[in-house]
Amino acid sequence: MSGPTTGPAAGPTSGGTPPTVAGKVMRILAAFVPGDVRLTLTEICRRADLPLATGHRLIAELVTGGFLERLPDASYRVGTRLWQIGTQAAGPRGLRELALPYMLDLYAETRENIQLAVLHEGRAMYIERLRGPKSVPVLTRVASELPLHATGVGKVLLAFSPPELAERLLARKLTSHAPNTITDPGRLRADLAEIRRTGLAYTCEEMSIGTCSVAAPVYGPGEEVVAALSVVAWRHSSDVKRFGAVVRTAARLLSRDLEIR
Repeated sequence: MSGPTTGPAAGPTSGGTPPTVAGKVMRILAAFVPGDVRLTLTEICRRADLPLATGHRLIAELVTGGFLERLPDASYRVGTRLWQIGTQAAGPRGLRELALPYMLDLYAETRENIQLAVLHEGRAMYIERLRGPKSVPVLTRVASELPLHATGVGKVLLAFSPPELAERLLARKLTSHAPNTITDPGRLRADLAEIRRTGLAYTCEEMSIGTCSVAAPVYGPGEEVVAALSVVAWRHSSDVKRFGAVVRTAARLLSRDLEIR
């Protein structure tokens, strides 16, 4: 599967010190951005900015170690060994384990997509998602990232983040992703103020056509917002505002568990 071309994921810029072997390996692994399940040797080497011969040798070693897997069509995907290591990431793992019971209850109540996201380098990173056979298809996958200004969870994280983060985002051109994406800084400031006042963020066709969402903040022990919990549903079949109370309740219960952990 071919995804967007990216620059080197690790190592120096052109003219700098040549990358170490570890740096080259990090470039190879970083080539698998969320959403790209399979990549060819050529795609990996292009993204990692490595010669084909070097990439082929290192990738073969990663396959032998179980960090990558070679498929019958000669493409590659992340291996089970790398997945096992990734699941041990302490922060997301602990939050996911505490959140899952409340997410399951929220799914049982709504039968819609349930999502949990955290702030990561100026974007909303999804660390867990539940969906059923009739849930609306969404863009998110676990470990994927979406813009803060166009998603319910993102706007919650932005509203309760340090003011300088919002100002940096508002200083840039806000990208439109769907018919109702808020790209006017003044409107977004007003929206964030309303989220802080009510504790809920609503979206309707701001990230993708046909979907709406409601999200609430999850608080950590220090009363800081550490995550956002949301329900995503079809715009034409659900009045998402009726889910506001149950989303807020689930987020508060999860916050309580985080406080006493």
